[in-house]
Amino acid sequence: MRRSNLSDFMESFLPVSKPLGALEMPPQERAPACPVTGRPAVRHIQWVAARLLTDLWRIEFKTDVRPSFRGIDRFGLWESPAGLYFFDPPLEGDRAFYAEFYARLNAKKLFSHQAIRHEFLIAARRIQAGARVLDVGCGFASFRSCVPQATYTGLDPHFAEGGAIDEVRNETLARHLVEHTGFYDAVCAFEVLEHVRAPAALFAQMAQAVKPGGLIFVGVPHVPSAMTRIPNFLLNAPPHHLTWWTRSALTELAKGANAVVDNIEHVPWGGIDSLVYWIERCTPVKCTGAHFRGTGSWHAAAAFGLLGGRLAHRLLGTPATKDEGAGLLLTARRAAQETSQQ
Repeated sequence: MRRSNLSDFMESFLPVSKPLGALEMPPQERAPACPVTGRPAVRHIQWVAARLLTDLWRIEFKTDVRPSFRGIDRFGLWESPAGLYFFDPPLEGDRAFYAEFYARLNAKKLFSHQAIRHEFLIAARRIQAGARVLDVGCGFASFRSCVPQATYTGLDPHFAEGGAIDEVRNETLARHLVEHTGFYDAVCAFEVLEHVRAPAALFAQMAQAVKPGGLIFVGVPHVPSAMTRIPNFLLNAPPHHLTWWTRSALTELAKGANAVVDNIEHVPWGGIDSLVYWIERCTPVKCTGAHFRGTGSWHAAAAFGLLGGRLAHRLLGTPATKDEGAGLLLTARRAAQETSQQ
């Protein structure tokens, strides 16, 4: 069968990235450690060429990821014993990447500084009047408007430079803990842990920042989900997303920091993320094994999904569905202090 002109055109300037099958899985001793448990990965899903991602970021978002990739050739996508999907090496986006990327999202009207995620509303209902709330990786502090009853502090080393946003500090959580250990009634990280190379270490610091018995909220993208079924979906790739989460991975995350799980729930679709739902519904290719491929058919499918998804989103809005939703929200508590030896 002859390929379409569109496929030929797209393949002419985008590299091919072929996934490895089960028989090509690297030897077990080479399997990287899970960033949550430290145990070796149990399954190799595919290799993803750094050049493929570099070209896609440049073409789709006019964003240069080469400084973040530091000259590596490929990423491995792996599954941990807890079901966590993670990329190795886990190379985070730098400040320049996020500034450039979010400027492009704003220009494309795919993001708003005032956007309210559904997980914000779920968490806000648990926060009492007068509570001290720490929002880790707060971005533009959108969550602040959801908790007017609380005393809000945000931390973000990428978006708080110069003190341009009230009540947001250009400070890491580790630095903040020097004077604020056990200070907060609630600590939140919405869509943050998937961006960092050491999510377990960050969560442990969050547990240190909250009072004994205090609340910890973590919102993350999950697998399987609409996002993981869209071919070549860059928002779910390095240097933006480094991990895709499951309930069992969140349980292990809390366990590792001696936190007690209250609840792990699917987050319903909201106005900010329902576009992803429609893109997945409209794309003619649904990912099952591989998630990234440098082939014309996949590029065409991704483009068709985006165009159809934007139209469906404009016409139909937020879907009223009870599927796996937009993500997972973990609600946990810091374990109460030990009283005395019995």
